[in-house]
This record gives sequence, structure tokens and C-alpha cells, in this order.
Amino acid sequence: MFRRAFWFTAGAAAGVWATTKVNRQLKKLTPESLAAQAADKAVEAGHRLKDFALDVKAGMTQREDELNDALGLRQDPDRPDNVTALPGPRRLRAIENDKTTYRPKFSYDRNEDH
Repeated sequence: MFRRAFWFTAGAAAGVWATTKVNRQLKKLTPESLAAQAADKAVEAGHRLKDFALDVKAGMTQREDELNDALGLRQDPDRPDNVTALPGPRRLRAIENDKTTYRPKFSYDRNEDH
């Protein structure tokens, strides 16, 4: 008699446990739950992407500072956005050798040939 009661109770407990387990899984598969899970994953991915971008920006800044130190460049507070400027003699040399404006050494008239 006790043996039958034991197995009856064990079977009922296993049935209750299995039913609750199945119901939890079914609730996870409802459209609302799937949408919420997708939204959570998207937010998590956004945070990871933001952290990655901040790490990249910090690395870029660190490397730029290292290169500026190696090249002897300094921050010029008079220039907008703290653009790096060459030190005095180098800067003058760079301005004198400015190749942005085209200055021909000879004049050439295209109409001379016709």
C-alpha cells in the first residue's frame, strides 16, 4: 500500500513538474515574448557597439597623441578645434613651401598655336 502511494505521489509530482516546464517554454514562444527578447538583444547589441566605438575613439586619440609627440607637433590653443600646429620654424617652412596655390613659372597662351 505504501509502495503504491509512493509511486502515485512520485508520478503526480513528475506530471506537475513536466506541465510547468512545458508551460514556461510555451510562454517563451509567444509572439509578445519573442518580440521582447528581440528588443532586449537589440538594445544589448547597441550597448556593445557603443562601447566598441568609444574604445576605438579612445585608441585613436591615444595613438594621435603618440604620433604628435613623436613628430614634435603641439596643440595650438589659438586655432579652432585645437588643430595641431607645427612648431615655429617648421610652420614657417611649411607656409613658404605651400603648394596649394598653383603658380606657373612660365606663361602659356593656348591661342598662340592656332
